Amino acid sequence: MNPKTTEELKHEIKAATDIEDYLKSNRESLLQGNLAQHLNRLLSQKGLSKADVVRGSLLSRAYVYQIFSGEKTPSRDKLIATAFGLGLSDEETQTLLKLSKNRELYARDQRDAVILFALQRNQSIFEANNLLFEHGFSVLGLSEK
Repeated sequence: MNPKTTEELKHEIKAATDIEDYLKSNRESLLQGNLAQHLNRLLSQKGLSKADVVRGSLLSRAYVYQIFSGEKTPSRDKLIATAFGLGLSDEETQTLLKLSKNRELYARDQRDAVILFALQRNQSIFEANNLLFEHGFSVLGLSEK
């Protein structure tokens, strides 16, 4: 079953007469758990290993494992790098940023627009970093602090 879109959920909230019924019937579409739990769910859904995420994110092995265990709370950029490592879509990346209480990617922000462009085209972090570098912006991944 595909999760419902945010617009569909907004419509259902408006039409709902009881919040408990809404929450129960939409449990699969609502954000649940903490960041580490969400990342591990995505890992399972995508059929990836943490080693795949390390390779695809340009983050250190230790750091990625600490993010997935909940030991580290990644910065926004490290989370975006992790999204590339997981092969997330732009929508999935926005959800990840929301769940982590980070600012979503904003199409009016030039750097964010470059990142969104890369995500929407299913580009690797290498391709995204090339675009970021070409436009004079800081790249993703690479550092461990």
